[in-house]
Amino acid sequence: MCHQINTLSKNECGQLAHCASCDVYHLYFNNIYLEFTNRELKAFQHFVSEIVVDYWESCCQRALLKRRIHIQTMQQNLAMVFDRQELESLKELIFERTKKPDTPLRVCEIEYRQFLN
Repeated sequence: MCHQINTLSKNECGQLAHCASCDVYHLYFNNIYLEFTNRELKAFQHFVSEIVVDYWESCCQRALLKRRIHIQTMQQNLAMVFDRQELESLKELIFERTKKPDTPLRVCEIEYRQFLN
């Protein structure tokens, strides 16, 4: 169980945290949660940095999809999909390019669709 969790980066889409006691990285991104060892995080960073956004956006032009950028998982029938802005937010988190991760987010920074009943 994680007891010494430190937030490394945080933005409106999620956060990257590290537990010093078990040496595990925790990536929360929208509705996705991933755990990484140091080696796995480095591999994921490398993989994400190699994604050719223009290819994925042009590849799926005929489909009326908001999210066209695919990250395939080890499970053949499961992929994570992103739009350009979400991919940039993911990169900000995993490469720790966010400012002051311990400061709370303002309400306007949280992407939330409110439904009034």
